[in-house]
Amino acid sequence: MVHGRSIRARATIATVVSFGIVIMGGVTAISAMYPVRARAELVEQADEASRRITTLVDRQRFAGSIPPQDNVSMLQVVDANGQVVAASAPLTGRPPLTSARPTGGDSRVSDRVCRPWGCMVVVGTSNRATAYGPVVAYAAVREPFLLHSTFLPAVLYGSAATLVALLGWAAWFGVGRVLAPVERIRLGLERINAEDLSRRVEVPCSGDEVAGLAETVNDTLQRLEDAVERHRRFVSDASHELRSPIAGLLVRLEAGIDERTEADWRAAMDDAQRLSDIVGDLLLMARLDAGVEIGTDRIDLGQLVEQEVARRAARLPVTLDVEPGVCVEGSRLRLARILTNLLSNADRYGNTAVWVSVWRAEDQAVLEVADDGPGIPEEKRDLVFERFTRLDRTRSRDTGGTGLGLPIARDIARAHGGDLTIGEGPRTRMVLTLPCQ
Repeated sequence: MVHGRSIRARATIATVVSFGIVIMGGVTAISAMYPVRARAELVEQADEASRRITTLVDRQRFAGSIPPQDNVSMLQVVDANGQVVAASAPLTGRPPLTSARPTGGDSRVSDRVCRPWGCMVVVGTSNRATAYGPVVAYAAVREPFLLHSTFLPAVLYGSAATLVALLGWAAWFGVGRVLAPVERIRLGLERINAEDLSRRVEVPCSGDEVAGLAETVNDTLQRLEDAVERHRRFVSDASHELRSPIAGLLVRLEAGIDERTEADWRAAMDDAQRLSDIVGDLLLMARLDAGVEIGTDRIDLGQLVEQEVARRAARLPVTLDVEPGVCVEGSRLRLARILTNLLSNADRYGNTAVWVSVWRAEDQAVLEVADDGPGIPEEKRDLVFERFTRLDRTRSRDTGGTGLGLPIARDIARAHGGDLTIGEGPRTRMVLTLPCQ
């Protein structure tokens, strides 16, 4: 669980930090913008009330207190000498709200005045031709408590901290929900070892990316199990194949030491040759498995077939049907090895004849080697390409085969970008396809 918790913690921290920065930035912006916008609205409200008062005193004086204007109840009219000549009921008998007066040709002045009972936004509008003479009409609007206290920032920052904490918990819970299937996959893989690759990890029923990951892991485990099984079988078969000629060679040599007959020495040489062939095939397969680079020669496949057929001695007659000019690219030695293996296979298992054909099919070069032997059952056609495989007594060790010829031929074909398959029909037909050049 260490890895899962570590990822979970990092994801949670990253989420909280990201959201925390955003939220705190928003809170700071709100804390800075709210007072500015709120005061602007208060100034606008007071300004409207003060302008209305200046129009009311154009030709007459107030008889009594000034009535409220637009829900503004703190109103004063101050003359040029700084004396309050008219006021609303809350300000009757009180001194001017502020000593600020319009200057520089401006008819409006704004001020913020604080008293023991609170702060006010005061706006004054001047009027030189009134029933009182030149005056300034003042209107004051109380500031809300939140506007001049630390309560609003405290509430905002407290709410932001609570929200960040909730986001952290949600991130921890959510990331944990997401990582739980991944952790189960990890634990499942942890329980699988090289001795038992048959176990599989649990596939969640969510159908999401994690389920796809589990399916991919199981597919990989299946391929790994198949590869390990093939390797074990290959090692077992190779050991068995090597044991037989080595044992025979030792027996022949022991007999030869005492009797020294030509037959014993010849049999010993046959066992030694068989042992050399098996080791050579194993080395070639190891090179093919390692992906050794192949040659890039341009080869006329028909000419190669004619040369190899003419060079080797065969038990059965070989009939050629070669289309000229069918060229491929690759290693002449490796392609000759394919042909040698196919011809040896056909000569070994055929009854009366072998047929070899070469032709071009669109962008593919096709080489077919056929014989009239017992054939290969359709259900076992993939099996013959497995290493050290022999199907029955007809295709037995007594004929001299090692069970590596066809697997080597197919591996070489695939290394050249082609393939080796078994064709349909009454004959045993080995069909090699390679890209044309």
